[in-house]
Amino acid sequence: MLVVDAHLDLAMNAVLWNRDLKLGAHETRAIERAAGMTEKGRGTGTVGLPDLRSGQVGLVFATVIARKNHGQDSGIDFRTHEIAYAQAQGQLAYYRELARQGVIRPIRNRSDLAGWRMDWDADPAAAPIGVVLLMEGADPIVGPEQARLWWDDGLRLVGLAHYGPSAYAFGTGSTGPLTAQGRELLRVMDDLGMTLDVSHLTDESFDEALDRFTGPVLASHSNCRALVPGDRQLDDAMVRRIIERDGVIGAVMDAWMLEPGWIRGVTTNERVGLVHVVDQIDHICQIAGNVRHAAIGTDLDGGYGTEQTPRDLDTIADVQKIPSLLRERGYEQDDIASILHGNWLRLLSRALPQL
Repeated sequence: MLVVDAHLDLAMNAVLWNRDLKLGAHETRAIERAAGMTEKGRGTGTVGLPDLRSGQVGLVFATVIARKNHGQDSGIDFRTHEIAYAQAQGQLAYYRELARQGVIRPIRNRSDLAGWRMDWDADPAAAPIGVVLLMEGADPIVGPEQARLWWDDGLRLVGLAHYGPSAYAFGTGSTGPLTAQGRELLRVMDDLGMTLDVSHLTDESFDEALDRFTGPVLASHSNCRALVPGDRQLDDAMVRRIIERDGVIGAVMDAWMLEPGWIRGVTTNERVGLVHVVDQIDHICQIAGNVRHAAIGTDLDGGYGTEQTPRDLDTIADVQKIPSLLRERGYEQDDIASILHGNWLRLLSRALPQL
C-alpha cells in the first residue's frame, strides 16, 4: 500500500552525516561500521532511497533543519541566522540535484501533486519519489519577510521551533509563548499560504500559534501525551484543536516517544514494537471518532537508528507491517489507506496552492 511519510530528515543525513541516500540502509550501515563509527545513530540507519521504494513510501515531507545556536552544541546548531540560512540552503541544493536527476519530484502545488500521483499509480517502481519541503525549526528564516524568498524556493511547511527556543517560538525542553518575530512570521505565512507544523512547540507557543494562524495546520511527527507523558507529545486538548482545524497528526517511530520512561542511550527497545505506533494512531482516531486525522510521520534516522526504533523495524520498508496491525484492531481497508496516505494527500490537496 502507498505510504506518505510526513517527516524525514533526508538532506540532514546526506549533507551533515555524509550519507549516500542512493544506497540502501544496510549498505550505509556496513560503510559506517567499517569506518569504526560508534556515535549514536551510526551503523544503525534505517533510511535510503531504495528502502523507501521497498516500503512503497512514495511521497515524503522532507526537511531542511539548521538551528541558531542558543547555548546548545550539536551538529545542527550554528552561530547566526545567516549561517543557519546558508546551511539550510545547502540542504535544499541537495534536493534540487536529486530532482534534476529525476530521483525525486518536488511538490510545490496541487498540479505537481496530481502529476506525481498519476506517475506513481502508473509505475511506482519508476516514478520519482514526491517531496514536499518542510522546515523543522524556523531559524533559517532570517527575519519574517525572508519567508517570501523561501516560498519562492518551494518551502510549503514550517515548524516554528525545534528543541529549545528559536527566534520565533519555544520548542521541546523549554517554555514560553511566541516571540514578537514569531507573531509576525505567522502573519507572513498566512499571507503566503504556508502550512504550520506544530510539532515540537511548547504548550504556550502551540496555543498562541493556533489562536493567531488562520491557515492549514498539521503535526508532521507527534505522539500522544496521554500514552507517553512529556512535553514533546500532544495532550488530548491539543489533539482536539488540530482536529477542529481539519489537521492531521503523523505518528512517530522514535522509541522514547512510544514507551513511558524510556531513557535515550540507556533503555533498550526490546519492549517497543510497531504495535505501539498503532496505539498512537488509534488514540487519535478514538478522540476524533473517525480516521481522518491520523497518519504516519516516522522521523526515522532523525539523529538515531535501530537502537531507538521499534524492535520489529529494520528499515523504513517495515512501515508495510502497519496495515496488518491495524486490521487486527478492526480497521477496514479504506480506513487503513486513509491513515497510510489518504489523509496527508487530502490535506495537501487543500493546503497547497493551485499552481
